[in-house]
Amino acid sequence: MTNPLNLSSTITNISRRGVLTGLGAGAFVLAVGVPGSIPAKAQDAKYGGDGMPNGLRDDPKIFVAIADDGTVTVTCSRQEMGQGVRTSIALIVADELEADWARVKVAQAQGDEARFGNQDTDGSRSIRHFFMPMRRCGAAARAMLEEAAAQQWGVPVTEVEASNHEIEHKPSGRRIGYGAVAKAAAELPVPERDAIELKDASRFRYIGKGEIGLIDGFDMTTGRAQYGIDTRLPDMVYAVVARPPVYGGKIASYDDAEALKVPGVLKVVTIEPTPIPSEFQPLGGVAVIARNTWAAIQGRSKLEITWDDGPNKAYSSDTYRETLEAAARKPGAVVRNSGDADGVLAKAEKRLEAEYYIPHLAQASMEPPAATVRIVDGKCEAWACVQAPQATRDRLAGRLGIPVEDVTVNVTLLGGGFGRKSKPDFVVEAGLLSKAMDGAPVKVTWTREDDVQHAYFHTVSVERLEAALDAGGKPAAWLHRSVAPTIGSLFGPDPKHELPFELGMGLVNLPFSIPNIRIENPEAVAMTRIGWYRSVSNIPHAFAIQSFVAELAHAAGRDHKDYLLELIGPDRKIDPTAIGDGWNYGEDPKLYPIDTGRLKGVIELATQEAGWGRSLPKGRGLGLAAHYSFVTYVAVAAEVEVDEHGLLTIPRMDIAIDCGPQVNPDRIRSQMEGAAIMGVGNTLLGEITFKDGRVEQNNFDGYEVARIDASPKEIHVHLVPGPDYAQPLGGVGEPGVPPIAPAIANAIFAATGKRIRQLPVKEQLSV
Repeated sequence: MTNPLNLSSTITNISRRGVLTGLGAGAFVLAVGVPGSIPAKAQDAKYGGDGMPNGLRDDPKIFVAIADDGTVTVTCSRQEMGQGVRTSIALIVADELEADWARVKVAQAQGDEARFGNQDTDGSRSIRHFFMPMRRCGAAARAMLEEAAAQQWGVPVTEVEASNHEIEHKPSGRRIGYGAVAKAAAELPVPERDAIELKDASRFRYIGKGEIGLIDGFDMTTGRAQYGIDTRLPDMVYAVVARPPVYGGKIASYDDAEALKVPGVLKVVTIEPTPIPSEFQPLGGVAVIARNTWAAIQGRSKLEITWDDGPNKAYSSDTYRETLEAAARKPGAVVRNSGDADGVLAKAEKRLEAEYYIPHLAQASMEPPAATVRIVDGKCEAWACVQAPQATRDRLAGRLGIPVEDVTVNVTLLGGGFGRKSKPDFVVEAGLLSKAMDGAPVKVTWTREDDVQHAYFHTVSVERLEAALDAGGKPAAWLHRSVAPTIGSLFGPDPKHELPFELGMGLVNLPFSIPNIRIENPEAVAMTRIGWYRSVSNIPHAFAIQSFVAELAHAAGRDHKDYLLELIGPDRKIDPTAIGDGWNYGEDPKLYPIDTGRLKGVIELATQEAGWGRSLPKGRGLGLAAHYSFVTYVAVAAEVEVDEHGLLTIPRMDIAIDCGPQVNPDRIRSQMEGAAIMGVGNTLLGEITFKDGRVEQNNFDGYEVARIDASPKEIHVHLVPGPDYAQPLGGVGEPGVPPIAPAIANAIFAATGKRIRQLPVKEQLSV
């Protein structure tokens, strides 16, 4: 989307000194911050543990700067990867500041957790955690400008009011611009938190409105925006890396003679492999450094490498699936148990059971990983498209043996992330290669093949469900066994069970009104790098549960929507800790209980807008799914058409979302639209497979993503009006993905009578 105000903004990595220097002596700088993160356990390395921001701090972490020409610069400490966080953060501040949006710019914070708090851009938590701190930030700045103007005029501050980038003395009508009082305002004390007066929501000009475009949309659409791959430095050299094809492998021997003959190739360097568990460290391998990326790629192709494939050389998807299925058919670790599901199932006259399979997925963001690092006088500076700049800073410091305070991480725009760029292994590669080149700036570029074959893959899983049915066809008992290698395998030696945050993604927090529920987690050993992928374990859990509900409804001869609503039961607020979920997306369960009324509300809205129950021609069907994730409620009604040759198209998709108060409705719609297309790709096409430890796909011809012909022809997003803005916000970036796959699968059954129990669909509909 282009910026409707035709604004051009340049991404600037910012420090306090940089703000003060860059804006001139008259600049007003307000320091308003959030707490540093509480160190998280390895199992919570991505989600939870950092808590809610709690207001003003002496140590500045987030800045509002006003130059003497009135330009307002808002520093964003979260990373922009297409979700619009820089726009949303800026508009929150601008609204409370009473700033003119046309005079607002954004600066990107460097990686510095001590100053900016937790900067990890993940978990759909940026706006829900920063909404109130950013409001207070803008309101405090407004109050200080009003106080400065009142002092200059010699009038009581109660007689002045800031509005649209000016302060007015109401009795006399005198006005003064923000820039004219910025310097004086900067010398005033920051108001105490309790003294800050926030706007009433009825006075919002930007928050909750739909007219705000991306603040850096103009740069993005005219090629001016700087992504990780765009970095250029004087005397920079370029590198690509040949990495072990099997996770945990290493170099047995190599010959670089032919590589060094390629024009432009400067040097061949080995990178030591990281023992398993590898965490965020490089896989190791052989790097070719050249005067340009093309020469480096050509040099790499000439390397002769013999690999020691290591402990995972036998990893093959077919046999591993059989292992997961065998585990799912036996009892596993009990993670939730209420009533006597085993007893009821054993005595049931009527039972239904099903197994669902979801393969590995790769994030495959449009911009592959890219990073540039240089080392000068013992100080390291990086430019990279990373979701976690502090983790990047820490890993660079540790691997290079440089104090953290001597490492600077400049965050560029990210051309997509989806969890892959939370892991800075590619930045550490650049740091090691810069060191090998005596500190010269080195840019490491991952090709698409590198990205697909060496990702941190979304977990593969088998989900087995069983239900004992009563006389009315409703479950009297419910058993779910979830078997999947865990993200914890990155951090600890051979963990075999999903971790609490994975179990809390739609599994143990099942909100159904069933008297007997038993959920188990059998063992699964990780044989490749498992990482975060947009929506994480919600994807397999939602696919299995929402597909199984549709199967139960069909077996009972009931309408799917009515059956699902009855299964959820009466409106109530569930304490997640009472049903085995002690994580709850890192949020206070008192503020964020599971609200079944809200879940039912999105189901009603999506089906109403989709025309649920209407007559459809042969070969067409409507499917439904709903899911709670990242403290937000989403329902999807998908209409599909399958022709006589098995060709599937999606004429329409309706998505209803209840995320509480809405800060930037346009971004919410965009996120849901993007989730729909990504979810379609996951459902119909996406699959990473292994044979002899190696990924079988290497580019978009093998690992397919949804193209325009596969995308829904119409996507309708329906926003549930949120309560007042004093209520907590939900997440938006990830919750749209989980219900897409089961909604499509259920629609396929409605259209064809064929039940989809494994993803991707691919050729399953072929005649």
